[in-house]
Amino acid sequence: MMNTAIVTGASSGIGKAIAKKLAKEGMNVALVARRKDKLLELEREINQNETGEAFAIPTDVSKRDEVEAMVKKTEKQFSDIDVYVNNAGLMLNALVTEGQVENWEEMIDVNIKGVLYGVHAVIPNMLERKTGHIINIASVSGLEVTKSSTVYSATKFAVRAISMGLEKELARTGVRVTNISPGMVDTDLVNRHQVNRKMLEAEDIANAIYYAITQPDYVNVNEITVRPV
Repeated sequence: MMNTAIVTGASSGIGKAIAKKLAKEGMNVALVARRKDKLLELEREINQNETGEAFAIPTDVSKRDEVEAMVKKTEKQFSDIDVYVNNAGLMLNALVTEGQVENWEEMIDVNIKGVLYGVHAVIPNMLERKTGHIINIASVSGLEVTKSSTVYSATKFAVRAISMGLEKELARTGVRVTNISPGMVDTDLVNRHQVNRKMLEAEDIANAIYYAITQPDYVNVNEITVRPV
């Protein structure tokens, strides 16, 4: 039974939905993001309404020392970590021709380095226990590139590459890896005026994750792509 999860980017959108879903199903959840006020609000909501317990840990995932401290705090609060959800991500101006280098660096730091720091922090204990599940949230932008998504797509291609490589590195260790590539989800990141169809709900991605982590321990769901119809 999976008992404890860490969810990064948990203060809103997909991450918030994931945290609520896992807590509803009885898991203890460490809520990780930079926005302390939003995390504490979600912590209260989950602890009042759901079966599992929530614990807010304000963290900047682009800082390796903060990620490692956050994992230690989670272990102290809940014991072993069973599921690590790399959901924190940034989608900023990604046009190479506009040369907004600071935006690129911030996306690389959060979307790529943040994923690697989290994996690095939790894998040793998972390998020792021969169990655990890494969930990486990529994007359909990691499958195809638009005129305006160049650098963002590059970071999400990287997330998929990390997921694919990890799955091979961890084969037959008991530690599983799932890459989730969402399409257009109705969150704060989206300009709704540019969308002419029903978008995915954040809960749809949470349900995909719950499907992956509840499969028998000999089943590894490596890749899930979720798009609106």
